[in-house]
Amino acid sequence: MTPPESIQEHRTLASESDSVALHFQEVCKRFDTDGRQVTALQHVTLRVRPGFVTGLIGPDGAGKTTLMRLAAALMVPDDGHILVLGIDAAHDPLAVQSSIGYMPQRFGLYEDLTVQENLDLYADLQGLPKPERPPRYHQLMHMTGLTPFTSRLAGRLSGGMKQKLGLACTLVRRPRLLLLDEPTVGVDPVSRRELWNIVYGLVKEEGMSVLLSTAYMDEAERCHEVVLLHEGKILGQDTPQRFRSTMRGRTFRVTVPTLKKRTVQEILSLDVHVCDAVIQGDHVRVVMDTPAPPDVGRLFPNDPKATRGPVPPRLEDRFIAMLKMQQSLHPTPSPHSLNPVIKERYGDSTSSVIHVRDAQRRFGQFYAVNHISFEVRRGEVFGLLGANGAGKSTTFRMLCGLLPPSGGELTVAGVNLRKAPSVARAHIGYMSQKFSLYGQLSVLQNLRFFSSAYGLSGTRREERTTWALNQFDFVSLSDALSSDLPLGYQQRLALACALMHEPEILFLDEPTSGVDPLARREFWHRINILAEQGVTILVTTHFMEEAEYCDRIAIMVAGQILTIGEPTEIKTHARTADTPDPTLEDAFIALIENQQPVGATS
Repeated sequence: MTPPESIQEHRTLASESDSVALHFQEVCKRFDTDGRQVTALQHVTLRVRPGFVTGLIGPDGAGKTTLMRLAAALMVPDDGHILVLGIDAAHDPLAVQSSIGYMPQRFGLYEDLTVQENLDLYADLQGLPKPERPPRYHQLMHMTGLTPFTSRLAGRLSGGMKQKLGLACTLVRRPRLLLLDEPTVGVDPVSRRELWNIVYGLVKEEGMSVLLSTAYMDEAERCHEVVLLHEGKILGQDTPQRFRSTMRGRTFRVTVPTLKKRTVQEILSLDVHVCDAVIQGDHVRVVMDTPAPPDVGRLFPNDPKATRGPVPPRLEDRFIAMLKMQQSLHPTPSPHSLNPVIKERYGDSTSSVIHVRDAQRRFGQFYAVNHISFEVRRGEVFGLLGANGAGKSTTFRMLCGLLPPSGGELTVAGVNLRKAPSVARAHIGYMSQKFSLYGQLSVLQNLRFFSSAYGLSGTRREERTTWALNQFDFVSLSDALSSDLPLGYQQRLALACALMHEPEILFLDEPTSGVDPLARREFWHRINILAEQGVTILVTTHFMEEAEYCDRIAIMVAGQILTIGEPTEIKTHARTADTPDPTLEDAFIALIENQQPVGATS
């Protein structure tokens, strides 16, 4: 029998159902994992207003996906109450599921079915009457731009097209509440912007309510309201404007023209008064722990040209500040301990270590890579950017010796990849987009496996394994299965595995896709140190702000290189009277959208 106080609480919740699309009241959710209890959500209370886009932000393991699944009535809370569109989710989950749209991570598509067959399947599952399907299909295909691709297998679509098809399948029957669990992870900025245009069109034209989780802080800025989640607890819920206002007087721009940007960033990051420091164009953007400017005279005593100036605060500044108040960060690595042997072997030489000349890769008559050329110097961080399907990953696989080129010349560390790819691989560390870890092996077992795969054995293997456990803070987690680690820890382990044989060149294929801002900062701190020690870095990323860390970037489209240059130089392509200070994302989108696709040649 339901206790009287629970009845009264439920009635109070129900009375508020007209003013909220989703209401969590003191919700708790626990899981039993390997004999221990893990609390995913602790006394969570939040409201999603109708006709609004509410963003759900939090680090890896914060509880975002658990919250989404509870909201979709796919789980039952251990404590508390959940009302979805006025329906008690615990008592009537089927009614909830028939009223909402839920798009999980990875979009929930059937890749062996065509676009049309996926639509038909979801229409069957959602009970959409057949007479209503043709006009709805037409509307969805027009909205997502997928009309020409209805007969294509879902598995043959680009990441951005899969994203839009997943959304279309979720919207086959018009839901009143749309739940999107990190829908833009792993897709390019153009596709992300297209998705946001669709979402806001749904809110404006159909009055839909949206709860969207995201790892992109710039996306959170676009939401009407934002919920900050950490370790299963709500840190706050408010508009992005109000969150930003709490950071007034704490955000600055520091410029030291005589030093490398990453050197300036490292110096600022070590100051006790600095809460955050990230590279942004020719400057380093600094968040202070109190409303006071950084003391550039003290921090850069030998650089009289060092300057500072205020910049407007961002939502991400508040998010980082709140997270750092809530937790002590993992110790950062010593600047002399990650990979110190590169400069000992090669000195401070900045000669080119990667040469690509007229490289091609065909699949039948299709050119995935079409006559591209570039060079990368020792110790350089070189970014390879492009929309999904531009040819970045194919280029990576050729340079790693994993895919033979169809033509052209590719040389890595002085080794011709067309003649001796296995020799070249001994000089290379590779961290793939999915991290390539063995989920059923422990942290220690993964480290030992990759050490052996790179040719290490005996005492040397054990030395490097001990180094990795200590350097990457895995001593207490050595027996944990890699599949049980939060995404940020998986990323850290994948990097450790790629460095076991002390490579002189490191390939990073979208290494921070899906991880939270703190994990991204820790990752790039390590990459900066490696670059300073002479390791050459080649990276692909969809985070345009992250591309600012690169010394140079190349933007690819349709298998060809559209432009190569320093980030500041690239941004000049998007400078207009209306946008005098464009971001790298502005430049990327302008270049991609203004480029006429180049047809493949035989």
